[in-house]
Amino acid sequence: MPHDIGAQSHWHEPGANQKAGYGKFGRPASRYDLFMQSEGIPIFRDLGVSNVRNLPLQPWKRLGGKGSYIQLWGTEGKWGNYVVEVPGAGALNVEKHMFEKICFVVEGRGTTEVWLEGDKKRHIFEWQKGSLFSIPLNAYHRIVNATSSPALILCGTTGPNVMNALNSVDAVFNNAYQFRDRFSGADDFYKPNEDIEPDPVRGLAMRRTNLIPDIVNCELPLDNRRSPGYRRIEPYMTENTFYLWIAQHENGRYSKAHAHTSAAVLLCLTGKGYTYTWPEHLGPTPWKDGKGDEVRRLDYEPGGIVTAAPGGNRWYHQHFGVSKEPFRLTAWFGPHAPGREAGVPGEKHTDVGAIDLPDGGTAIPYWMEDPFLRQEYANTLKREGAENRMEEKFYEPGTKYSFAD
Repeated sequence: MPHDIGAQSHWHEPGANQKAGYGKFGRPASRYDLFMQSEGIPIFRDLGVSNVRNLPLQPWKRLGGKGSYIQLWGTEGKWGNYVVEVPGAGALNVEKHMFEKICFVVEGRGTTEVWLEGDKKRHIFEWQKGSLFSIPLNAYHRIVNATSSPALILCGTTGPNVMNALNSVDAVFNNAYQFRDRFSGADDFYKPNEDIEPDPVRGLAMRRTNLIPDIVNCELPLDNRRSPGYRRIEPYMTENTFYLWIAQHENGRYSKAHAHTSAAVLLCLTGKGYTYTWPEHLGPTPWKDGKGDEVRRLDYEPGGIVTAAPGGNRWYHQHFGVSKEPFRLTAWFGPHAPGREAGVPGEKHTDVGAIDLPDGGTAIPYWMEDPFLRQEYANTLKREGAENRMEEKFYEPGTKYSFAD
């Protein structure tokens, strides 16, 4: 066989007692990574940011506004995220793409137009600060600012999943296929629907709606799985695989820690607080076991985002609201909904994050958690002038106290 010629490289078999390959190497950029780099705007990578309003924005030629990509640790290749500024009294460029997109309005007020090639009319709906809406797959759409001040919109997409699979930017943005089963053209397509039904997999509260005018103040049904009085809803939007929920902890109460793999990113809607996250192998009491320096923390306020499991495998994460206002969050997972992981259809599956450790789940009951957390929370609430409503009975060893009582 010929040896190396010019720019071509020839592979050589390893010698005796040697292994093929480099052993250690730099992780290559994915097709989506290369696409983000080609767009000429910043790419933010970290555990999170205290407020997305503080991210640096640069002119974005493709969209016609200013923006920044956000790829928090653990979400690489799982779903995409960006923030875009819509110019005052202006609009973004018309878009159409083969990936799903949800939009949360951080600041501003305006309208969105949605249509398919050949349609005689465009669907137009209004949005404001706090609105959440979804764009049907591969539908034309245009976002228009109704005020003289810039609007700011946070978007989550399945862009990485599609682009990395197709390995073609042209196939993503110049595909003519129309998903009329996902965009019916009905007059009420963007009429908010407040009906609640059980989601078909885990039986949790779900709303089939393509627009929620205000997720900051919308009603949430009682859930009780994460903390006493915890409320939660799952929006199911435009037949998406993109999964998300909206939830709220009562004032002066915090979430139990629980573990799952990477994908979830939490956005703070009201109140302020902090999140601790640590690898599952550190166990439920990392500070007590002298491993507190391996725990990661992010403090945030409304508009702040944090990745729940930044290191790939299962990580514990625990969320603490410390203000006088209710602590409301929305969590985005991309197409990685809990309970929908790959496996044999019909196989028994457990909602491990909602079941306590002694019962076979990953949730750490309050009585098993690290004592550091309870004391720090109490001290923080005192500094903030907020009431501590974590009752003593929550911490009774072996308690089976029902939050629904």
